[in-house]
Amino acid sequence: MNTVAIPERNNEGFLEDASRWSQKVAVLIANEDGIKLNEKHWEIIEFLRCFYKEHEMSPPSNRLFVKAVKESLGEEKGNSIYLMQLFPGTPAKTACKIAGLPRPTNCL
Repeated sequence: MNTVAIPERNNEGFLEDASRWSQKVAVLIANEDGIKLNEKHWEIIEFLRCFYKEHEMSPPSNRLFVKAVKESLGEEKGNSIYLMQLFPGTPAKTACKIAGLPRPTNCL
C-alpha cells in the first residue's frame, strides 16, 4: 500500500520544509480542514505557489492576497467572498497552509 505521510509541520500546521510539498500532501492537509479540493482550489494553490516562487514569500495579508489574485486571475476570483468560500476562516492562511507555503506574516 502506498500511503503518503504529511511531512513535519509547525504548531500551526504549516510545513517546516516547503520543498516536501506535493499535491497528495495538499489533499491530506485540506482534508484536515474539511476541504475537498476541486479545480477552483487548485487554481488558487498554483497561483500561490507561483507567487511564492517569484516573490520568495507568501502574500503577507488577506488584503494583499485578494489584490494579487484579482490582478492575476480577474475580479471574479480576486474577491474575499470567493476566496473565503474556497478557503474558510482566513483565506490567505488556509490556502498557504494547503499550498505548503510559510504562514503569511500578517494573518491572525
